[in-house]
Amino acid sequence: MRRRHAAGDSASRQGLRRWAAAALVALLAGCAPPEGREEIHYRLKWLYNVSTVGDLYAVEKGHFARAGLQVNVKPGGPERDALKELELGHAHFGVASADQVLRAVAKGAPLVVLAQLFQVNPLQWIYRPDKSPFREPADLRGRTVGVTFGGNDETILRALLARHGIAEGELRLFSVRYDYTPFYEGRVEFWPLYINAQAPILGERLEKAGERIAFLDPHRWGVRFVANSVITTREMLRKHPRTVSRFLTALLEAWREALDPRNEEAAVRVLLAADRETPEAIVRRQLPVTRRLMVPEPPAAFGRIDEAAWRETEEILRRQGLIERPVDVGSLFTAIPP
Repeated sequence: MRRRHAAGDSASRQGLRRWAAAALVALLAGCAPPEGREEIHYRLKWLYNVSTVGDLYAVEKGHFARAGLQVNVKPGGPERDALKELELGHAHFGVASADQVLRAVAKGAPLVVLAQLFQVNPLQWIYRPDKSPFREPADLRGRTVGVTFGGNDETILRALLARHGIAEGELRLFSVRYDYTPFYEGRVEFWPLYINAQAPILGERLEKAGERIAFLDPHRWGVRFVANSVITTREMLRKHPRTVSRFLTALLEAWREALDPRNEEAAVRVLLAADRETPEAIVRRQLPVTRRLMVPEPPAAFGRIDEAAWRETEEILRRQGLIERPVDVGSLFTAIPP
């Protein structure tokens, strides 16, 4: 989830969002940790949105505090890199997509994966079935498909094409930016977005215009590419195993509660306090989709690491020449002491 495609983002709106995020960080962090609590810095992958609701919930509802931790949940973004902050010692824990982790590990970064937040990657392509019928990947031939060159969507699309024997020259790739106008105007038939974040926003607009929408889900067509996971360093795990255990236990408990339909009102309020830009009606559409992407089928526990999907992600990166050497995926998952 390297980039977020936001409709109609202006510089002023981005500035307001950053200001609101910074204000919330100050509120969550406070001046100093209460006596007896260990201060922890936790860098997210992106700005506060529906994909961070459990992280925010853990602070607001006291999960971290009950674990004896004062956790500063810091938003990510294009100017904030959780991996870099972990490397420099500016953060104790972070959130990163599997490709980020694998690229870093291939270069020697000593990282450990603690939990996998998304069981299904939220990256999909929106399209109009009435104008661009789609039954299988072969129907992409002759179509114009949007990609963020250098982004995860490009990697996933190329893996999808390779898996189904479609040559890149058999379709047209369109370089997308933050402006959805080419899709609205029909110049691009398939547009990448996150099904739990931007899809409800675009869907509402198109539905109001009387248009039908559908989504191309790479996961359905055999491409498993792991998205956001919680990470730390091997040094942190070695030196502070109890802190790691307390942090992870509290975090996963908060995520389970935040995504429980019985706690939806509380989750909505927590998220609206952090994300001032997204309307409440959209947040209420985003949460159920996020739940479906994150909560695994029983009896698997929340945060389950899908090692097979990680191995497939590593293979995709290796085949596309995006990592310098093979990565021993199994070595990334270390048992956390109780």
